[in-house]
Amino acid sequence: GRVCTMALAAFSRGLRLSARRALPALSPACSLAFHEARFLSSKRSGDNDDTNKKVTEAVAADTPGDSSAVVKYAEPEEIDTALGFLAIPTISRPLFPGIAYPVHITDPTLVEAMLKAADTNPFVGVFLASGEGARGEGGTMQDGELLKDTEGIHHIGCLASIARVMPLGPGQGVHALLYGKRRVQIESIVEHDPALRVKVKLLKDRGAPSMSDDKEDIADDKGAGGSELGGPAPFRRRRARRALEESNNVRKAYTLEIVSTIKDIVKLNPLFKEQMQMFLDRVDMNNPSSLADMGAAVTTVDGEALQEVLEELDVEARLRKTLELLKKELELSRVQSKISKQAEEKLSNDQRNYILRQQLKQIKKELGMEKDDKEMLLAKFEERLADKAVPEEARKVIDEEKLKLQSLENTSAEFNTTRNYLDWLTILPWGIYKEENFDLARAKEVLNEEHYGMEDIKERIQEFIAVGSLCGSTQGKILCFVGPPGVGKTSIGKSIAKALNREFYRFSVGGLHDVAEIKGHRRTYVGAMPGKLIQCLKATATANPVVMIDEIDKLGRGFAGDPSSALLEVLDPSQNSTFVDHYLDTPVDLSRILFLCTANMLDTIPGPLLDRMEVVRLSGYVTDEKMAIMQKYLYPNARQEMGIAEDQMELADSAALKLIRWYCREAGVRNLQKHTEKICRKVALKVVTGEPTPLRIDDGNLEDYVGKPQWHTDRIYGDDTPPGVVMGLAWTSMGGSVLYIETVENGVPAKRGRAGEGDECDGG
Repeated sequence: GRVCTMALAAFSRGLRLSARRALPALSPACSLAFHEARFLSSKRSGDNDDTNKKVTEAVAADTPGDSSAVVKYAEPEEIDTALGFLAIPTISRPLFPGIAYPVHITDPTLVEAMLKAADTNPFVGVFLASGEGARGEGGTMQDGELLKDTEGIHHIGCLASIARVMPLGPGQGVHALLYGKRRVQIESIVEHDPALRVKVKLLKDRGAPSMSDDKEDIADDKGAGGSELGGPAPFRRRRARRALEESNNVRKAYTLEIVSTIKDIVKLNPLFKEQMQMFLDRVDMNNPSSLADMGAAVTTVDGEALQEVLEELDVEARLRKTLELLKKELELSRVQSKISKQAEEKLSNDQRNYILRQQLKQIKKELGMEKDDKEMLLAKFEERLADKAVPEEARKVIDEEKLKLQSLENTSAEFNTTRNYLDWLTILPWGIYKEENFDLARAKEVLNEEHYGMEDIKERIQEFIAVGSLCGSTQGKILCFVGPPGVGKTSIGKSIAKALNREFYRFSVGGLHDVAEIKGHRRTYVGAMPGKLIQCLKATATANPVVMIDEIDKLGRGFAGDPSSALLEVLDPSQNSTFVDHYLDTPVDLSRILFLCTANMLDTIPGPLLDRMEVVRLSGYVTDEKMAIMQKYLYPNARQEMGIAEDQMELADSAALKLIRWYCREAGVRNLQKHTEKICRKVALKVVTGEPTPLRIDDGNLEDYVGKPQWHTDRIYGDDTPPGVVMGLAWTSMGGSVLYIETVENGVPAKRGRAGEGDECDGG
């Protein structure tokens, strides 16, 4: 046995020497981890302070002259009688007994104090910063910062031994590994300068009575003359034993639940596996106080919650708080595991789908069933051009761009530009014309179906159809409808397209100030696209649509050019057969398009542009025409839009005539439409509120729906006008008005004399 003991000691000493020789080659972090693990391994062998002190002295004896690190594991002789300990602050979390804590110290004063303490009294007080104390003069306080007072730290902390101090170099401070020993509380400040040193008091755990207390009670009973077999002594022992058993059972239950919770955390969060395994190997399950400290230390909660555990001296209460923190950690791990699982499943599915698609694509390519992206694009472009009569110049440009596309990489910016350019070139309706209608009777029926009056426009469209019927085909024309607002200039465009059996496209140029809207952008610009005319051909998919250019008299002019000048090429029958858009840069035939322009007046239209258009004037509607439009179109449409049945409302002709004469005298019918809708809305309200139907609106109750008349009679005199009064007519925006022109006698003409002597003019 003695030989075995000597051999084991020699083997242990050899291991220490080997590890010490390997230490200089390790990184600072590895050295700290090695010494921490060596200290913890010695700690697991037992908590005997004398044994630890002997081991420390043996290690110190083995390392003479090692100035790079100072290793101390000894316990203080008497904490209460010590002269004071250096105070070190922590920011994120407190230090617990039995836990190692690395800290980086950069302050020269604190570094010097730390090295001095490591040589003389290798213990420091570690305290968590509280509230505003975590804010230093230059910002956030750092771990291991120099303290001057105790205002910014919690007064209950941990007395830690300096396990290792490793200098990092001139001006870089030191790395210190601290190991928690005892709970302590600050009693007073020993000194402020050069570093804060405090006097501490040891805090002991509180718990249920132990068996040692039971033995003391027995001894006291014997000294008082009691007996072990009878009297009060057995009752006290049984009571103490029951209390101890109950306390031990509670502690054991907490211990088992803490260990079970930690195992569940390890299953859910693999990142904690190594840390928790070290915890399970290190902790003595028969020591509830140490178990509570270690369990709280491995959680990721904030420092204030951990400080509450550190300040709790009752063991059962500390176990309960630790269990609560571990349960929160378990719930957090469950949520984290769920999120991680969802992300992994999505990533796995995406990767699986991507791999399968690539494999399927490769298989189809090998079998000749599918081509790559470039080949698919080129095949699509060729398919678009199969049934189109592409002009020779456009075909040449398309072929050149296709060759260019084949030589470009799919990821290059030029590839996307070329692909978009080819997409526009191949999607245009080259040589595709929709079959036109040359049936005059059908065209007349369509025009009369939706519009009343407008005989000039209807006659002009019939002439257009008649010419096409004789020639077998039609050419594009440029018509300009000029008239006051609300007479139906824009709405008749759709009827004309329907009568001709053509596609309809409308865009407004009111306020337009950019030439690129008409002629397109250059391809060199980011986001370039063709102008409105090319977009029209793509949208209608025919080369002979009806295009309405609305509000042509309201064209603007800005720094980007004059759009009215750009329209000269578009609206010129001799030039629009070779219209060149800036984006396409290829001639496009617009000669088969029927252009319809609308304007309220001709004064603001430039002369060269007006010269290219055929003007068709639309006069305002008279009372009879408005009456017919209201009965045939406006009133039925308004009643249907408001959801009123035909048997719920009746609008008398007298009310309609009064509405036209005294409320809506404009040339158009837009204001008349608004008043008709207003009447229908009020009728809808009365129907919903339960008034009896049908509701009749006549000239007697019309004012209840639309208010007082806006116009009054212009007749001042009766049938005969007095002498000196004649009738006249005036043109207004409303269509016109009757005027009375009166002559007034202005006295007898004065005699002409010298200048300034009562000259008067004749009145008339």
